[in-house]
Amino acid sequence: MLTRTYFVYMMTNKKHGTLYTGVTNDLVKRVYQHREGQVEGFTRKHDLKRLVWYEPFDDIEQAIAQEKRIKRWRREWKFQLIEKQNPDGNDLWSEINK
Repeated sequence: MLTRTYFVYMMTNKKHGTLYTGVTNDLVKRVYQHREGQVEGFTRKHDLKRLVWYEPFDDIEQAIAQEKRIKRWRREWKFQLIEKQNPDGNDLWSEINK
């Protein structure tokens, strides 16, 4: 059986800036779309082009549940989660786009 990986991810415009949380099965393609302004709506309106956090899942239902959970969190909790994986708040685009 073919295994697919799903990702919950967060985009921002700057460290401790506006955050967007999403879910996708193609992280590189989706982040590229955000970076190029191809996604209408919140991320384009707020110029959210920096990937600062992501988490892989084997199950889409688990990924969606995590996305919904994170969207309910306080901003401070989201920043703490980001800083555990990415203490300097770097754009992780070069890490995923190899």
